[in-house]
Amino acid sequence: MWDFCQKPTLPTAVCRFLSNASTTASLSPPPSPSSPPPPAASPLPRSVDSEIRKGGGISSRTLVIIVVPSVTFIVVLVILGIVVLPMRIKKKKQNDQNNKMYVESLQIDFHAVRAATENFSDANMLGRGGFGPVYKGKLEDGREVAIKRLSENSGQGTREFKNEVMLLAKLQHRNLVKLLGFSFEQKERVIIYEFLPNSSLDNFIFDPLKRLLLNWDKRYKIIEGTAKGLVYLHEDSQYRIIHRDLKAGNILLDEEMNPKISDFGMAKLFVVDQTRADTSKIVGTYGYMAPEYAWHGQYSVKSDVYAFGVLVLEIISGHRINSFTNQVGDSLLTHAWRNWNEWTALEFVDPILRDGSRSEIMRCIHLGLLCVQENIAYRPTMASVVLMLSSYSMSLPVPSRPAFSVNTNTETATMSDLLPLFNQSEREAIQDSVNEASISELDPR
Repeated sequence: MWDFCQKPTLPTAVCRFLSNASTTASLSPPPSPSSPPPPAASPLPRSVDSEIRKGGGISSRTLVIIVVPSVTFIVVLVILGIVVLPMRIKKKKQNDQNNKMYVESLQIDFHAVRAATENFSDANMLGRGGFGPVYKGKLEDGREVAIKRLSENSGQGTREFKNEVMLLAKLQHRNLVKLLGFSFEQKERVIIYEFLPNSSLDNFIFDPLKRLLLNWDKRYKIIEGTAKGLVYLHEDSQYRIIHRDLKAGNILLDEEMNPKISDFGMAKLFVVDQTRADTSKIVGTYGYMAPEYAWHGQYSVKSDVYAFGVLVLEIISGHRINSFTNQVGDSLLTHAWRNWNEWTALEFVDPILRDGSRSEIMRCIHLGLLCVQENIAYRPTMASVVLMLSSYSMSLPVPSRPAFSVNTNTETATMSDLLPLFNQSEREAIQDSVNEASISELDPR
């Protein structure tokens, strides 16, 4: 083909090169212009390549990487199961035993209790609650104490009595009453507390003369201290405890008017991750019971929050929760709500507090209304309440309508209007509770 190679003008090497190129071109067909070039093969990873070169087996280094963490994890589990878990069980048993021994050490002979109260003399009676009378006494070691003697028909049985003793023995906080002893012999059930000279809060804020002793600074301290005591019960102690009967009569005052929450007979102990519980036995005081508890037997920390909100509004107004039951379509909650919405909140305030901090008073009314909202999800936790009380830079959400005050145009339905929905025995139980009975038993619908 290449005739010019026959010519002597071309060098022999060039002719040989052209001849080879011609042969290659004739054997390989030209590439199609539409076919893309084949992709370049990606190189194998070094580890895989090396494994393949070694005959396809797994290297000892890879085996170590896989096996060591697995073995370590199994060993840790075994150690936890063999060493740590039994130690925790043993520690729990030891703590339970210590608690039992501590509680037993608090038991006092009933004859000593009788002697301390001068045979339960009326002259030593401090007051009478729903579970029985409370006496002032003096023990043999000279300590002045408050002694609660449970009556047989008090409604607090042996289980509730033991419950109160066990809970108080485990709890230690400056805003909780301190248990000093108890007596449980035959039919006699007695609980002995530290003596608090100023009795209970309701003896002050609802008394026309004693209320003058509680200026705003003292009332604010009572609100704040009670809130801190509830935070301890709900979150800060080693237990989660729902009081279920928070009210002014169960807030005791020491010589400096520091509040101490008392009366744990109706309290319930929750496990760590428990948030709510149900019961068919409704106990507590009417007016302080949250709607979900009163109607459906559902209680949680938010039940105590509701009761705290009622307490705050009572402290600020100087009126009991049932003060307005004789006025059709009104209650303490609707009274507070109406004044709040009409920008006349100061008319809700006890007149003797007019010289107090207006901003603190208004903020506490706001907090009280947040706590008594009907929707449980809208109520703050007690930890949030304490934060709101201590931090004025923290803005508060707008409260929604309180429970038991459902307005329809100009009409307001309160618990008094709803009484016909109950049967006769239930109505009697509610009326007893309205009259400050400490315990009611209703079957929720």
